[in-house]
Amino acid sequence: ERDGMIGNIYSMGLALQALGATGRFYAPREWDCAQAFSVVYSHKYRQPMAIAQVLPALVGTSYLEAAGLDCAASAGTSPSLELSPSPEPATTGVHRAPITVHYSIVNKLQGRHFNYTTSVRVPGGSPLLEVLQVAAAEKPDIFSFQTKQTSWGPMVISIHGLAANPDDRTYWRFFGGEDALQEGVGTYEPRDGERIWAVFSTY
Repeated sequence: ERDGMIGNIYSMGLALQALGATGRFYAPREWDCAQAFSVVYSHKYRQPMAIAQVLPALVGTSYLEAAGLDCAASAGTSPSLELSPSPEPATTGVHRAPITVHYSIVNKLQGRHFNYTTSVRVPGGSPLLEVLQVAAAEKPDIFSFQTKQTSWGPMVISIHGLAANPDDRTYWRFFGGEDALQEGVGTYEPRDGERIWAVFSTY
């Protein structure tokens, strides 16, 4: 569905591994392999966890096959560890034109409801996390937030003093327009003029 997307960009790697590994035994309906892989090829993966999950599918294997590897037979065939890393692109001194992002926080779920909006300026190409940081610096009494580090990058766990709670199944969900964002705050790059909502939600 959604032009080849399976779940969301985070679940694509494992979904492709599962479909590839079980296709011979379990095929409830045909799926367009090329369409699904085109989604992967067109996405710029940055999180190590996402890369680790999608790489096996790209080489036609899965984690399930790791138990059957014959390490003795493959001795001497692993890539050299002496390869020189590609030089990092020089970014020092590069000016990125500023963009404006309209950022709202909304709670209509618990306690005292609120709906606040601000517009912030950040350099183009900045991750959404930088938008949150600028908003919090400019209006800390309204847009303060907390994150916790996960294997998928930083996850927002509290905004305006309202914390997510697994016991009551609440979390902060981010939207760009009417659609939920498919990337986290550490990797999603808002466009100039984009409106972002952080909505206190339940699952």
